[in-house]
Order: sequence, then C-alpha cells, then structure tokens
Amino acid sequence: MVRLNRIYTRTGDDGTTGLVGGLRLPKHAPRMEAVGAVDEANAALGFALVALTGEAAAHVQRIQNDMFDLGADLATPGDDFAPSEMVLRIVPAQAQWLEQRIDSLNEHLAPLTSFILPGGSEAAARLHLARTATRRAERAVTALAAGEPVNPAAAAYINRLSDYLFVLSRAVNADAGGDILWQPGANR
Repeated sequence: MVRLNRIYTRTGDDGTTGLVGGLRLPKHAPRMEAVGAVDEANAALGFALVALTGEAAAHVQRIQNDMFDLGADLATPGDDFAPSEMVLRIVPAQAQWLEQRIDSLNEHLAPLTSFILPGGSEAAARLHLARTATRRAERAVTALAAGEPVNPAAAAYINRLSDYLFVLSRAVNADAGGDILWQPGANR
C-alpha cells in the first residue's frame, strides 16, 4: 500500500523524477510526459464526475482508479508486462470492461448522422473535456511507445477510454435533449 508521510522530498529539485524501481528521468522525458498526461486526464475525469450521478458516476470513479493503475504501469519501465504482486500493469480485462460499457450505452443511442459539437449539457461538456484530455494522453503514450516498450494493454486501455467518454457524453446528452450536431459551412 502507498504511504505518503511527506509531500516534498527535494529529490526533484534537479529536474528529475523517480520511477518504479529507482531509475530517475528528466521530468520532460517522454515517459514522464505520458504519466503526466494520464494524470491530467484523470483530473479532467474528476471534473466530469462532479456533474454525474448514478451508474455513470460509479463507472467514472472506477475509471479514475484504473487511471492510477495506468500511471503506475507507465512509471514502470521495461518490457515485461505481466502483472505481479510487486508490479502493477493494466490488463486486457480493463479495456474489455470499457468495451462492454460502450456497447451497452450504444444500444440506446440513435446512429450518428453528423459529427457532434462538444457540449450540450454541463455533464456532457465536462465529459468531452475529459475525452480530449484522454486523447492527449493517448498521443503521449503512443509517442513513448515509438521509442520505448509500452504495455500493449495500457495503449489499448487509453484508446478505449476516449471512445467510452464519447459514447457516455452522447448518452448523457440523450437524457438532456440530444447532441448538438455540426452543421458544415453553416456560417459562411
């Protein structure tokens, strides 16, 4: 279990940060960019969560926990992606859970006939913000994967999460009057 007695350690004053296993990297290294982007996406999920209720809120709260798992996975360099008691890794079942939620939500939504504008209800707008932060995290994870080993289940999870947030925002808007459709060239 994690135990934090002190928030500041001064070890990062030199511009580095520690990873699982003790390796230190520059705070601007691609691995740290990915970890930071995941943290930012998780904060955006928290912002969305305060506008959600019921099952949607419970699911987003579960996802926030998974996002900490994802950050721990990314903060553990190496190419052995098997989880263990000492190494926390994202597993395929976490992305599959998201897929099941997407399929369940999509069953009740009308097919898209246009792109939608990110907005609608307050909760949907917050979910769209979390979705775009998640896409940025995904870009950081794929940039990291271009140069270093990354758990394929972690990459799949972050990709699936943005899909889930898109569908959840549509479901939230369906309950509040519907999506706002893009009207190409409407203001020419």
